[in-house]
Amino acid sequence: MAAEDELTVGRVVQGSGSYTSRQGSVYAPGISAETVGAKAVFLGMVTIAPGGRTKAHLHALHESAFYLLSGEAVELCTGARLEQRDTAHAGDYLFIPANVPHVAVNRGSAPAVFIGVRNEPTAQESVVMLPELDGLVP
Repeated sequence: MAAEDELTVGRVVQGSGSYTSRQGSVYAPGISAETVGAKAVFLGMVTIAPGGRTKAHLHALHESAFYLLSGEAVELCTGARLEQRDTAHAGDYLFIPANVPHVAVNRGSAPAVFIGVRNEPTAQESVVMLPELDGLVP
């Protein structure tokens, strides 16, 4: 496809390679600025290994939404001191507003696989690491 056609036609995107994000989960971008020239959306798969977790962080410029496709129990910790605790199971949706500190912990014995979307198109989004909060979530 010619470069000038990229934003004037739809695209089918083959699954791409994955990478470990700064926050510790494994990302497999599907739709993003890098893959299709998206201007306002990122859509991809995110995986947290059994017993794994993300590092404490927030996303300064965007909201994030996830659908837990498979997995047993993922604890989502949010709030200024990560004091709000909720548990997601396969079939549940998660929403994280912009500028909200959060950590996700896979408390199950199987990988937690999410489909994620955010209103920021780049694969390397506006993540702000919060190492001072990491010790608040066992």
